[in-house]
Amino acid sequence: MKMWFLGTGAGRPNKHRNVSAIALQLPEPDSVWWLFDCGEATQHQLMHVPLKLSKLEKIFVTHLHGDHLYGLPGLLSTRSFDGGTTPLTVYGPAGLKSYIETTFALTGTMLDYELVVQELTEEKQAEICVDGPCRVEAGPLEHRVPCFGYRVIETDAPGPFMADKARALGVKQGPLFGRLKAGEAITLEDGTVVSPGEVTDGAWKGRIITVLGDTSPCEMAFALSEKADLLVHEATFAAGLEEKAHEFGHCTTAEAAIVARDAGAQRLVMTHFSGRYSNEELARLEAEAAEIFPNVTAAKDLSMLDIQRIHKPSAT
Repeated sequence: MKMWFLGTGAGRPNKHRNVSAIALQLPEPDSVWWLFDCGEATQHQLMHVPLKLSKLEKIFVTHLHGDHLYGLPGLLSTRSFDGGTTPLTVYGPAGLKSYIETTFALTGTMLDYELVVQELTEEKQAEICVDGPCRVEAGPLEHRVPCFGYRVIETDAPGPFMADKARALGVKQGPLFGRLKAGEAITLEDGTVVSPGEVTDGAWKGRIITVLGDTSPCEMAFALSEKADLLVHEATFAAGLEEKAHEFGHCTTAEAAIVARDAGAQRLVMTHFSGRYSNEELARLEAEAAEIFPNVTAAKDLSMLDIQRIHKPSAT
């Protein structure tokens, strides 16, 4: 999986960064991708990364503030011009469907694909979709308007294939190898059943990726972030400005680090920085968080993060 930070700023774009948008590219062979938030000019940012709108399958909107939403109508329209014909589903708070339908009605916009809008009303953490090896949960955060965080959970996959062991069990190289690699049990001509566990070394651990919307400190942030391989958390203000951050429904760098530490996350990426901070000051914000949670990065626009699977060997 790869994550592209298309916009890392809060409130409005500035010369350092665009407003909120994050793309998550799923594994090959399909390499489809999902989008988390769609601030103004997100489709312009996409011109600088190797992602095609025709491969976009899902959009997860955290809340209806403009810096997370104003780029959505244009991007949905452009997807038709870029060859997008497959269905696309947009998830987000109540009012999202009305926003899209009203904008399209007033502008006469027509799409060449099926658009499904699923509004979230859950008051607790809940599963909202399952797509192949990934399922997504959402939960309400603490902000000035209804706002959600999202947790992507990938299932484990069979570990490295041991061809020699398969041959020793009588499996002929060819399609049967492929079925075993895909996690499917096979039956040989003599009736012997060979399971993937017999010819693979453990498993590739499924990744957990949490993307939180704007939030003040809350229990749901910890729940959605539990044991995440990657936590993307807003850090609108520097440490020491907690009162100001909470006034506007946000967090500081220190508070983001506390969530990562106490939730048992493996890695923290901070984003949604106030325009008062230049890119040169991000190192200082990163250092503040690192005092609490060392494995932290302050995201910059158009940066990419490769999220690797972890191999769990078979017990010996």
